[in-house]
Amino acid sequence: MSFIWPTMLLLLAAIPLGALLYRMREGRRRQRISELGNMRVGSAGTVALGRTTLGRRIPAALMLAGLTALVLALARPQSVVSTPRFEGTVILSFDVSGSMAADDMAPTRMEAAKAAARSFVARQPPSILTGVVAFSDSGFSMLVPTGDQAQVLAAIDRLDPERGTSIARGILTSLTAIAAADRDPAEGFYTNRSPDPVTLPDVVPAGTYVPAAIVLLTDGENNQRPDPLEAAQAAADRGVRIFTVGIGTAAGTTLEVEGFKVHSRLDEPSLQRIAELTGGAYYTATDAVQLDGIYQSIETRLVLRPEATEVTSLFAGLGVVLLVFGGLAGLLWLGRLP
Repeated sequence: MSFIWPTMLLLLAAIPLGALLYRMREGRRRQRISELGNMRVGSAGTVALGRTTLGRRIPAALMLAGLTALVLALARPQSVVSTPRFEGTVILSFDVSGSMAADDMAPTRMEAAKAAARSFVARQPPSILTGVVAFSDSGFSMLVPTGDQAQVLAAIDRLDPERGTSIARGILTSLTAIAAADRDPAEGFYTNRSPDPVTLPDVVPAGTYVPAAIVLLTDGENNQRPDPLEAAQAAADRGVRIFTVGIGTAAGTTLEVEGFKVHSRLDEPSLQRIAELTGGAYYTATDAVQLDGIYQSIETRLVLRPEATEVTSLFAGLGVVLLVFGGLAGLLWLGRLP
């Protein structure tokens, strides 16, 4: 268990102090009663005194327990609870190679890809978790699947063109992110020190990740190993469909990359083959509205997802109940509040 406002726990120190003051007050009260001669000596008197002492301690103990529970409630406790819900997973896999800086789509291919992705994210239902993967000559996960659209849009905004293009690594990194999210949403991040996922993820039964899909936003010009079709087959074997989004034009454009002039154009046939192999579909960036069909075709499934859940109300309710019972016990046994 953890607390959102842990500094409020300092108030717990006042409870033992209150208990000490209560005992001192009761001691003085008993002393006054003794001095007034209201206490009888004898076996019967001893039993009566014992009952009276117990009658005083139980209400006081209930009141102290109630105050403790209320202080804990002020600290806003939270506990990890396995919450059942229906969900599916989409990985937005962005090509951030140098060719994505081409301007045959206004203002650039990279910005066109971002615009298509933002449109997709804005219209997806809450049951779909979205992750972000970027790839050039290597692949890395920028954001594990989440239902927080603000985080997804922020990750998209951070994307910029880099170096070469390895579509296969983008697919493999996406599969790794899906597998990690299926185990634990807190896993799946890659950094510049993380091993590059050049090998296939662990083999699992076909269809294991059916409620998941990859949206591959790229111009399709692959110039790095491994073979994109081999990676696509790995996705198909695991029940993950790849929806390819072509960024660019068939005519292409010439751009300067590291001092060299390179002609880059959209490779639609390659993207169509990847989509067909996995049971997905091919779109162009201008078909952003049609991307709605991606999440509409994803089969959600019931999962138990551990989540930090605030349990303040439970502690507050318990504290109130204990205070009420403590007060009632005091009135019944002592004729007054403890």
